Amino acid sequence: MERVSQTWRSRLPDNTALKQQRLPAYRLHLSASKVLCGFFATGAFCLVMGIILILSAKSIKEIEINYTNICANCAELRENAINFDKECTCSIPFYLPETMQGNVYMYYKLYGFHQNLYRYMLSRSNSQLLGRNIKDVRSCDSFKKTHNGTPICPCGAIANSIFNDTIILSYNLNSSIHIKVPMLSRGITWWTDKFIKFQNPISKNLPSAFAGTAKPPHWPKPVYELDREDVGNNGFINDDFIVWMRTAAFPTFKKLHRRLNRIQYFTEGLPAGNYSFNITYNFPVTRFQGEKSVVLSTLMWSGGSSLFLGLAYTVTGAMTWLASFSLMAIHLMQQEREMFLPSYKIKL
Repeated sequence: MERVSQTWRSRLPDNTALKQQRLPAYRLHLSASKVLCGFFATGAFCLVMGIILILSAKSIKEIEINYTNICANCAELRENAINFDKECTCSIPFYLPETMQGNVYMYYKLYGFHQNLYRYMLSRSNSQLLGRNIKDVRSCDSFKKTHNGTPICPCGAIANSIFNDTIILSYNLNSSIHIKVPMLSRGITWWTDKFIKFQNPISKNLPSAFAGTAKPPHWPKPVYELDREDVGNNGFINDDFIVWMRTAAFPTFKKLHRRLNRIQYFTEGLPAGNYSFNITYNFPVTRFQGEKSVVLSTLMWSGGSSLFLGLAYTVTGAMTWLASFSLMAIHLMQQEREMFLPSYKIKL
């Protein structure tokens, strides 16, 4: 009996305040008025933030030019794969009614392009993109190797379908003077993508680093020649390539393409006046009933021109206030009931 008693006592927790749950504790006793004040304060905060975000988004200046039908001749040319090596350009004049002050960003926007398909999203080789093994194409679901067995670099459906239209913005001072608007192709990616997720293989020069591989079938040039004007913007660290490889969640999306270099005539932004887009049409969209546009936009502290966040805050605030008024009505009714029907305690 003594041995059983000792065994039972050894299983008891230590006689400390923590293990015996004797620590000091505070139990909140919230009254109805305190709860209602919290609800009203939360609702007011959400409503104010929603209004501020909506006004901020409304103040952004944005212009969108859909060139799917404007460049219909080029679209028809690109429908036939035989014409892949033929260049087709179109010019789109437009008028900017107001000056876009500050930093101006150029986006390309696609309609009906589903980057969110599961097999499409998995069709990439991260070991390739990290520069570890450029011939590792096992994880690419499609576009792995050429017909003679040469590994494709970069492999996969995402890389093969990269957006490759060339868009040049011109400022027309008058009928005879056309100024090319200076745009920067650097600094348009996430820092983590540029310096962590995408790395070139270690080599003295890129052509030798990618020796023994082939370019994707729909690419006009290999990955180490994506930017002939900027040698440091080639290979897997090319900004346009990195932006495209970050897949979009919805079939209609826009991606950052260029940002304004604020020099010469454009130190304050884009002045009002006549402009034109000179587009080299390479990316076909009519085959899948899609569309594409060019977007010029400014930015605010709250982000782009999307109203979603502001509307979300406003709706949340309105629903919180509706719940607050409902709770307050129930509380007042309960108080009135207790006033006219007091409760009696009967001692037995």
